[in-house]
Amino acid sequence: MNLSSLGFFRSLRKDNSQFAVIGLGRFGRSVCSTLHKFGYEVLATDIDEKRVSQALTEQITSHALQLDSTESAALKEAGIFEFDTVIVAIGNYVQESIVTTLNVKEGGVPHIVAKASSEVHCKLLHKVGADHVVFPEYEAGCALARTLTKPSILDRFDLDPDNSIVEVIVPDEFHGKTIADLQLRNRYGLNLLAVSQDGKFQINPDPYKRFERGSAMVVIGCNKDINKLPI
Repeated sequence: MNLSSLGFFRSLRKDNSQFAVIGLGRFGRSVCSTLHKFGYEVLATDIDEKRVSQALTEQITSHALQLDSTESAALKEAGIFEFDTVIVAIGNYVQESIVTTLNVKEGGVPHIVAKASSEVHCKLLHKVGADHVVFPEYEAGCALARTLTKPSILDRFDLDPDNSIVEVIVPDEFHGKTIADLQLRNRYGLNLLAVSQDGKFQINPDPYKRFERGSAMVVIGCNKDINKLPI
């Protein structure tokens, strides 16, 4: 799981052990697969029987059902309304997405995460009951743009519009210097969270550890300060 995916999984309630995912497109499949790997019980649904069969064959979910989520009765019969968190992953079919979200909210589900394809779609989803809305394509586009303009940044997680956690390649001028030598907090206003070594990260590394060219480090701070790094 990379840093960018944390934004979505942070929206899920930490006390849950069961999730329902409606829609088995690329986004829905990715959510199902990741939750399933984390050991959660996942019920997946889709109107397309082939997608349901594929999900079961590939074992990316605990259970999968074919149903029309715009039919409230079908959702109730499948037990969707009994879940604490439901992810509506039908982002590319606006009407079906909105009707499904409304059905789930009226069914009494306390927490709904929905995928949107536009700002208008996002507003409509919030109005009919979505508690959290995600834009996977938009977020992927932003990540690509950052990669192209800042190739030394390997991964990024935006905490808010002004602050981020980033994984960056150690700059050449940091090579051979210790963490204490660089004084990242005083010079750049950044806090060092981890440094990679032999493919693994050391959390809260020793201040006398030396940086190595080609390794990576994870820092947290203001975006303006992050941009001051020699990367």
